[in-house]
Amino acid sequence: MGILNVTPDSFSDGGRHLATDAAVAHLRAMARAGAAIVDVGAESTRPGAARVSGPEQRRRLEPVFAALRGDPPVAISIDTTRAEVAEAALVAGASIINDVSAGREEPEILDLAAERGAGVVLMHMRGEPGTMQEDPRYDDVVGEVAAFLAARAAHARDCGIAPSAIMLDPGIGFGKTLAHNLALLRGLSRIVELGHPVLVGISRKSMLGALTDRPSVQDRLAGSLSGALAAVAAGASVVRVHDVRDTVDALAVWGAIHGEETA
Repeated sequence: MGILNVTPDSFSDGGRHLATDAAVAHLRAMARAGAAIVDVGAESTRPGAARVSGPEQRRRLEPVFAALRGDPPVAISIDTTRAEVAEAALVAGASIINDVSAGREEPEILDLAAERGAGVVLMHMRGEPGTMQEDPRYDDVVGEVAAFLAARAAHARDCGIAPSAIMLDPGIGFGKTLAHNLALLRGLSRIVELGHPVLVGISRKSMLGALTDRPSVQDRLAGSLSGALAAVAAGASVVRVHDVRDTVDALAVWGAIHGEETA
């Protein structure tokens, strides 16, 4: 899953793809590089980020979807917690809703997914982006995250979403310390065992900077690739990344060595 931030303030590439031409060119480039999905969002969820209204998200996104003319070159996921944004994106050609609130902020988003036959990504987050890194605490981070995701998946199924259309995301960096993130990656099998595909997003995140002493997000490629490979080895079905071509190459080599297909 490639990342397209149509935002001025995302932690890694805020502003680079805010213009429609730049956004569409980057989306097409990620598709050519081998992305199976591109996750398009118009609201940053970095720690401390300000909220963006539904109308403003739509204003940023609509020219991008219009430029694709309803025929994107790759499956599109809409990264939003707002039902109105998700609906507009689905009408314009998206097929997956990636909701970092797991359907808690606007519960009708899950009913929308069921009605439209869309896939959903349900993520664990403690708090909200503006506050999530304020002293997060867990007694058993893996157990608590797994229990939360199991409950949200059950609710999504009750809303009429097919089990095969539900993906779970442990929310690396969303209300977690470095120790919590590492524990989740080590214990990812407990989330895989819930029976839904698992998505992991670790690309360029601050935990990689802490582990490698690389304060610049642009210097975290090696850490991002290592994290992606570790996640796939632990059972992740999808990795959400900024560096699509490099990740595709790394997974191709890893898959050949292990006798697995990683497309």
